[in-house]
Amino acid sequence: MRWVGLAGLKAMAWVPAESAVEELMPRLLPVEPCDLTEGFDPSVPPRTPQEYLRIEAARCPDVVVAQIDPKKLKRKQSVNVSLSGCQPAPEGYSPTLQWQQQQVAQFSTVRQSVNRHRSHWKSQQLDSNVTMPKSEDEEGWKKFCLGERLCAEGAVGPATSESPGIDYVQIGFPPLLSIVSRMNQATVTSVLEYLSNWFGERDFTPELGRWLYALLACLEKPLLPEAHSLIRQLARRCSEVRLLVDSKDDERVPALNLLICLVSRYFDQRDLADEPS
Repeated sequence: MRWVGLAGLKAMAWVPAESAVEELMPRLLPVEPCDLTEGFDPSVPPRTPQEYLRIEAARCPDVVVAQIDPKKLKRKQSVNVSLSGCQPAPEGYSPTLQWQQQQVAQFSTVRQSVNRHRSHWKSQQLDSNVTMPKSEDEEGWKKFCLGERLCAEGAVGPATSESPGIDYVQIGFPPLLSIVSRMNQATVTSVLEYLSNWFGERDFTPELGRWLYALLACLEKPLLPEAHSLIRQLARRCSEVRLLVDSKDDERVPALNLLICLVSRYFDQRDLADEPS
């Protein structure tokens, strides 16, 4: 027996400790209390369902502590959503409204096709040289998508290889449907964050553009707050890089315009949209 405080009562009463535990944790099944210290032989199987339930109930601890890995929560503490817009396009760089509408319509068709055939492509066996990283492996995903060469050098340039075959480990794996169809929403968001972080300190590359387009095509609506923040960050970075491009005929301009267009007009971030030229 011990003193147990009962909420809502002014007095204190003598209450068995077991009663206090049961009040906090109601029983799912009516199991009568038992004393396992008398004649209990753990090597003998229970003879009745009631005896089995009594033994299992007695073995359950009164208090259970969850084992939480702090590393998994480190990146998920808060989501910062910036309301600042994109940098205005230099004169002659902004796409027409018709072009933007066409890109949104085509992107919508791509998304529908991906969703329609996801089960088929997910069932396809990957090549033996394709090993998808775990969702939390940021460096692994950067190398998987962009290639070890680009991640190591951080520079943009043509791939060089003495062998006639394609070394995807060096140049990065393309976002094949058989790959992206295996990625759940948590992985899609994580990889989008990894590549956005990489893009935040480096120039735009074709490999990066292909993966960003594919990830956006797999991103489900309505957007979660974290995904909302990521795609806005991506559009702003695209507008910043566009300012540094010397010529409007540079092949990076339409790719950057496309990503800004999809974020602003397909994902309804209208304040980031380019003014039609």
